[in-house]
Order: sequence, then C-alpha cells, then structure tokens
Amino acid sequence: MAAIARPLSIPLPNGARIQLISSIPFFLVHLAALAIFFLPFKWTYLIAAFVLYEVRMFFVTAGYHRYFSHRSFKTSRWFQFVIAWMAMSSSQKGVLWWAAHHRHHHRYSDQEEDLHSPTLFGFWWSHIGWIISDKYNETRFDYIGDFAKYPELRWLNKYHMVPPTVLAVALWLIGGWGLLVWGFCVSTVFLWHGTFTINSLSHIFGKRRFPTTDTSKNNWLLALVTLGEGWHNNHHYYMASARQGFYWWEVDLTYYTLKVLSWFRIVRELRRVPERILAEGQALDSSAA
Repeated sequence: MAAIARPLSIPLPNGARIQLISSIPFFLVHLAALAIFFLPFKWTYLIAAFVLYEVRMFFVTAGYHRYFSHRSFKTSRWFQFVIAWMAMSSSQKGVLWWAAHHRHHHRYSDQEEDLHSPTLFGFWWSHIGWIISDKYNETRFDYIGDFAKYPELRWLNKYHMVPPTVLAVALWLIGGWGLLVWGFCVSTVFLWHGTFTINSLSHIFGKRRFPTTDTSKNNWLLALVTLGEGWHNNHHYYMASARQGFYWWEVDLTYYTLKVLSWFRIVRELRRVPERILAEGQALDSSAA
C-alpha cells in the first residue's frame, strides 16, 4: 500500500509541525509589507497604518482578551458581534479559538501543558511558533461553551478569514495598492508582533509585583505598545479585572476607552480590582523600595 503523502511541513523539536501551505498567508503579509520601499510615500498611508493598528489593538485587547477570554465586562449581543468582527480583522484566527486557548494558557501558565511558555519552550515558539504550527489548530470548545452558544460567533470562528479579507479589499478599493500595503499589511505585521510580545517578552522582561506561580512580569513599554496588556503580572494575579494597569500611573489605554464606552452604556459592569489586591500591591511596592 502506498504511503499517504504528508503536506509540506517543517518538523519542530516538540513534535509539532509548521505546515508550509497553511502558513503562506502569514509569511506573504510580512513580505508584502516590504513593498513600502517600492511605493510612493504618502503621509495618509502612514496615518492609516497607525490608526488601524491602534483601533484593532483595542479590539484585540478589549475583545479577544478582556471580554471573550475573561468576561471582565458586559455588553449587548450586537456589540459583542462588533467586538468579535473587529478583533478578528487582526488575522489572529477565530474569536472562540483565541479565547479558548487563552483560558487554557491561564490554567496551565508556565507548566508543561502551557501553549506558549517562553521559559519552557523558548522565545520563538512562544512568540509565533505555537500559533502557526499544526498543534493547536482546533478550537477547544470545552473551554468556551459560554460564547459558543451564539451561532453568529460560531460562524465567525469557522470563517475567520472573512473580517481581515473584507478589510483588505475595502482598503484596496478606497486607496489602491498603497493603502492596502500600509493600512493592512504593515499595520497587521506590527499588530501581530505587538500582540505576540505578551506571550513571549512579558514572561521574560519586566518587574514582578505579585507572587504568581508563573513568570509573568509588568513592562511599561509593552503596556504602551499593546494599550495596557503589558501589566501582565497584575493580570495574572487578578485576571478578572477590566483594568490591567491597577494604579493611576500604570497607563492602560484599553481600560480608558472601555470606561468612556461605559458612559454611553455600550459596555457595562466593568469588573474592578478589589481594594485588598490594590492594598497588597502597594505594600509589596513599599517593601521592595
């Protein structure tokens, strides 16, 4: 009996494989971003890239992470769909896939079962290897049953390439190749690696305030890059809060935006950090000074 041909892939030391065919879009977007050196420069392109980075980063952090993964606030069903669509325009797979795997990460953070621990599996695996490998392609519905009950979210999760494709086509129709390259390709590459730093660098560089069982760290620079996600040690100590910069000096632009949206009742019931946690953190800061 003839052997069944396996798709072209790169084997990894941990038994996973990077499927070359399915990874082509990821690498093509990186390659396409280099076209900025061959296209006429316009300030409007740069502004579009920056705006689309910031807007989509907000929906990644507020949507994928704080809402769908941790339920740190409530919203209506229609805005829930908007959050999911906008988060998925970042091309980071389906909303249910993302949130389920993140919940798994918190359960086993920096243990053998963790998906992307840099301390156990190395920087590159935690940064990009795990997400483009074939090891975690399936959505863990056992972790995300609360949101999987919505058929529109299951549809989005299944057809996760629809939101980024719609965005890319819209940018091309509006501004041609220049806007497509800057507004989608460049913006998306920076968005990917900005998001991925929380899985990788936030467990390597920074300061630890709270005694968590993992290696999570607070990093002010990554907090600026990711609109507040860099306060990672805070988050791992008390993950339910809508605010990850626990104190006024810890800049958390995602939380500030959510707060404004709450004034208009678009979102509601933002979960707060308990006073005992805040007092504990201040005491730890004082003892370390």
